[in-house]
Amino acid sequence: MAPPSSPDMPPSASPSPGPGERSPSRPEPRSWFLRLLDSMLSQPLREGSPAELVRHRIMVGAAFFLLVFDVPYLAWALWLNAAPFVGFFVGVGYLSTLLLARRSRQPTAPAMVLLLTLGCGLVTGLFHSKNPYGGTHAAAMLLPALAVYLLKPRQTLLITLLLSATLGVGYPLYVTHKAAAAGTSPPADLWFAHTFASLAFVGAWGLGLLHSAARDAAQSTLERALKELRESQSKLSALIENTDDVVLSVDTQGRVITANASARNAYQYTFGATLEVGRPLFSPGSMGELGGVWGPRLAQVFQGQRLRVEEELTVGDRRMVVDVSVSPIPGEDGRAVGLTLFSRDVTSRKEAEARLGEMHRTLVDVSRQAGMAEIATGVLHNVGNTLNSVNISTALLTDRVRQSRVSGLAKAMQLLREHDPDFGAFLSQDPQGRKLPRYLLALSDQLLEERESILKELNALSESVDHIKSIVSMQQKYARSAGAVEDVAVPQLIDEALRLHAVSFERLGIRIERDYSQVPMVSLDRHKLLQILVNLLSNARDALVASPREDRVLTIRVKRPAEDSPLRIEVADNGVGISPEHLERLFTQGFTTKKEGHGFGLHISALAAEEMKGRLSCSSPGPGQGATFTLELPQEPSA
Repeated sequence: MAPPSSPDMPPSASPSPGPGERSPSRPEPRSWFLRLLDSMLSQPLREGSPAELVRHRIMVGAAFFLLVFDVPYLAWALWLNAAPFVGFFVGVGYLSTLLLARRSRQPTAPAMVLLLTLGCGLVTGLFHSKNPYGGTHAAAMLLPALAVYLLKPRQTLLITLLLSATLGVGYPLYVTHKAAAAGTSPPADLWFAHTFASLAFVGAWGLGLLHSAARDAAQSTLERALKELRESQSKLSALIENTDDVVLSVDTQGRVITANASARNAYQYTFGATLEVGRPLFSPGSMGELGGVWGPRLAQVFQGQRLRVEEELTVGDRRMVVDVSVSPIPGEDGRAVGLTLFSRDVTSRKEAEARLGEMHRTLVDVSRQAGMAEIATGVLHNVGNTLNSVNISTALLTDRVRQSRVSGLAKAMQLLREHDPDFGAFLSQDPQGRKLPRYLLALSDQLLEERESILKELNALSESVDHIKSIVSMQQKYARSAGAVEDVAVPQLIDEALRLHAVSFERLGIRIERDYSQVPMVSLDRHKLLQILVNLLSNARDALVASPREDRVLTIRVKRPAEDSPLRIEVADNGVGISPEHLERLFTQGFTTKKEGHGFGLHISALAAEEMKGRLSCSSPGPGQGATFTLELPQEPSA
């Protein structure tokens, strides 16, 4: 694991509070008051959502405040003897609200008690008041608004309607009855004011309903968004936590923000320490030589640049290669506020790539050796055929020499030596002597014929030896030039392939037909093209030899249908043909239809054609109807 930290990181800096966070070393303002309100709530009420917790705190806070406020009011009422039972009644209601809030699992019961207490207090105070317009006071509007805020609108509708009827009907009737008993007249606008006050009371509930509906919709949307966010965060956390890659992030001070299990395990394995969130990733002494390497790199990352390197590390007695990717975390102003590090152990992949490269080199060597063996086989075959001619010529020369008339000339010379003293008498008088001149003349003619015959065989023998030399020389030339790209005259190379590899087509009764169009020289690898031609000619020869027909024909065509079309080389035979089910697998490695075939030649030829940006294909009408192999080469004329 490479170190995602700058070398100047503080050794023991504690994480500073982020936005919205509170420092643990300083007390939160008014925290004692919030703790007091929370202590009045039951555990289920304290565990509600943030918005619900606010409503619960307001409920107990209002009950507690009103209870505290009711104590001096009750004392004042007792001192003045001004209906103290009202203060006692509402005090019991406020206290009951607090007791229920401390024990209830739902806020309905304490909120309902609080609202009933407020409503009864309002009605009781109104009927004890001497003000005929007490029910029209704007303070009464707070009660339905508080009811809708603390409870659901439907739960507070009945209370709202009862209070509205009391304010709009009951209290005006009470004032009217009281005025009639006193012999006075009620105010003229009494019913008008209280009727509209009652409607305003219901309207306040309606406004609270709209606010509650909007709040619930917003809360629902927020909760849904938070739920989706939590699900996404959970999935992302699960993905990061379950990956085998090292994933961690740090801030600009080098403190860990996020670290998955792989990062913690790698840190423990590498440095022998526990990786903790919020603590510095590295102390200055733990980085060692890594600090000098990674310091400048991480400085670039904090400037906004991404970094990806492959690092070789030695951990214990194990040498490993890791792929490290470091990216900046941009802030709102575009500056980096941290960085993320992803690290993966690619040791196995590197070893596999090395093995794959070695296998590729081995395959290339095997392919080249197979091609050389194919050419060598053709060379040896042609040399063997030529040696047959050499053997025949040698045997004829041996028979001619053995049957030569030179022995008769030696006998004639011996006879002349014997009659050397009377040479003239022997030629004129002796019967053998008189025949000797005619014999020598006939012998001379025969020796001249033998000489011509022997010279002819010697010339044939010399041509065979020269042919062997040319075959060997040509094979050496192609072996030296393998892999080189050069200008090639395709028809000429085909003729050389015929001379290099073809098995004495005349002896096998195979007729060769050439159909060469005028095509320019092309730039390609001569050795690869020769290898393809050797394989195609070899397959055509085998197909013709296996065919029972007597008119065996091998046709080679070179043409270019158009200026911008590829050059085409066709090798066609009228041999045994190919079955349709075999055509699709014909160029697959290891596939062959010949008993002694290895299924390698056509596969290598197809690969060689692709390496030259060409294409090798085959077509056949069916068994017994021959086959045509077509090699298409890109038309790249030489400069």
